[in-house]
Amino acid sequence: MIQISGMNFQQSSMWPSGSIERVIVQQMHEHPVVYSYQSLDELSFELKLRKNIIVSARAMNQGYAQFQPFSHSRCNPEYWYLTNAGGFQLKPGVMPSDAIQDIYNNSSLYAFECATAKMIIYYHAVLNTMGESLFNQIFQDLYLYSWHADPELGIQLINTDYFLPGDVVYFNNPEFHPETPWWRGENAVVLEDGAYFAHGVGIGTAEQMIQALNKARMPGSTQSAYLTNSVVRPSFKHLAKISMLSRNYMTYKIQHVVIHHNESSISGDRYRFYFYCK
Repeated sequence: MIQISGMNFQQSSMWPSGSIERVIVQQMHEHPVVYSYQSLDELSFELKLRKNIIVSARAMNQGYAQFQPFSHSRCNPEYWYLTNAGGFQLKPGVMPSDAIQDIYNNSSLYAFECATAKMIIYYHAVLNTMGESLFNQIFQDLYLYSWHADPELGIQLINTDYFLPGDVVYFNNPEFHPETPWWRGENAVVLEDGAYFAHGVGIGTAEQMIQALNKARMPGSTQSAYLTNSVVRPSFKHLAKISMLSRNYMTYKIQHVVIHHNESSISGDRYRFYFYCK
């Protein structure tokens, strides 16, 4: 169910039949969950950003960036410093938009694990939604490492059985082989056609994601990998507010502490646990 200013919203026909936006709106109507917005503009912004998350995920799948654990991360030194922990620190004087776009333009120069991949997708999608000028104003000190995020993204972790295209979900592999710990799980973008994108695996159904993880279990293991009910989303409402305020938005903020854990492919929940236990 969709509500705008407390009133039920049914005008799915505002978006073309077969469009990603229309698919998302239809799923919102079908879910026994209330998706509440203050205005039509706020809803439209979320739909646009969700669409761009999907577009960015598909573009990453078509590129040449490799999956690698933190110890083998790579980046283009023209735009990023590669830290000892395997993170990418934006270089002084480099426009954040240029650095994010370079990961797609020169993808063969990059290698990263799957949580970092999702943050790259988020930034790329926000860039394509807000535009370069506002993006560069808001995200001036980018650091890419696992689930570390700029506060303005407003990363949210939600437990729900109702996923929407553009969400990031987690496939957990509880009995992964200790010699290949990067197969502990897969962070995956929910696509509009019911498939998923996971960096290092590609695009596939839930069953295919689970099969890929099951091949990396310990000998004698009995517990299958499975799709959890943990969803990661940026704060669409906060980002919509920034976009509407545009140049009048104040950018002073306290950056989040970076949790360097050296565990590839962890869930957002696991990163949050490390964050609050720090």
